[in-house]
Amino acid sequence: MLPQGLRDARVIDFHAHMVLAETMGAAGSFGPWLGKEDDGTPFSQIGTTYKLRGVRYVDSPFMRVDLRLQRMRERGIDFQVVSPNPLTYFHFIPAREAIGFCEAHNDAMARAIAPHPDRLAGLAALPLQAPQAAAEELERAVKELGFMGAAFGTDAPLRLDDPALDVLYEKAVALDVPLYIHPGPAGIDGPKGDPALQRFDLDIISGFAAQETLAVATLIYGGVLDRHPRLDLCISHGGGATALMMGRMARGTRKRPWAPDYLRPEGAFEARLKRLWFDTHVEHPQVMALLSAAVGTDHLVYGTNFAGWDEPDAGGAPSRHHAELDQALLSRNARRLLRVTGND
Repeated sequence: MLPQGLRDARVIDFHAHMVLAETMGAAGSFGPWLGKEDDGTPFSQIGTTYKLRGVRYVDSPFMRVDLRLQRMRERGIDFQVVSPNPLTYFHFIPAREAIGFCEAHNDAMARAIAPHPDRLAGLAALPLQAPQAAAEELERAVKELGFMGAAFGTDAPLRLDDPALDVLYEKAVALDVPLYIHPGPAGIDGPKGDPALQRFDLDIISGFAAQETLAVATLIYGGVLDRHPRLDLCISHGGGATALMMGRMARGTRKRPWAPDYLRPEGAFEARLKRLWFDTHVEHPQVMALLSAAVGTDHLVYGTNFAGWDEPDAGGAPSRHHAELDQALLSRNARRLLRVTGND
């Protein structure tokens, strides 16, 4: 059932994560768990090796829907499409635990947003390491829980262009729903990232941008868009460094020996790039202008990383980072991405 508020919403936030109390421990020995250090500092823990300190989830808009709705009103956000916390993608844990977590997560999210169809809609968590199970969970989430698509990470045991994931992409096309791709910090439940990223929060400050840029290249170079011409994929944070790198990325398709024939013609890479969608959660007006010039404005949707450390400063809607963009345009785009027809 279509959430009621989407047709009339002036500002639609597509980049907003939710943390759910009912999912604590739902991945077995991998958690997740919330707690406090002896000095009162809050933490979120995954397994035995990863602990995020200093981010308060309990009694915050991440976990309390009433506080979320209040903050949305304060920020001028009419509607949110909420997605899983990137710390809990769990793509590298055993499939059984991942499947169980995703089912518990999606059930809990559905219960949390159900009373507020005028303000909230959901994107499902998926066990990407088990593609058939991911396709089945996407179908359950859409048909039984009323979700509008799904969200998952840039990194998993299977690369985003692996043919094994075609069953998931085919299911998204059959259900006519989009997929949202967002990074998680390297090493939470899988391989450790570059050690240099372990200082100064570089795993999220610059590591996320690298993961997003790699995701864009993998989807295009690996033929995902050509195998699934009706598939809609949205990449977080403006696609990372894609707008800056697109010329070099395109040249690779024309000059390097691995490039397939269909990517070699002038403009072939750029045409596929413009098929992808991107949220506008970037940190500088000049970056926003470059992104708009690179991919066009018709595949951009508004995003805030709502209540996160890098949420745009208060000051009304549109935020200071998006003052040069037309919120009506971004909302029309979001409705197209979410298959909403109505007042545009």
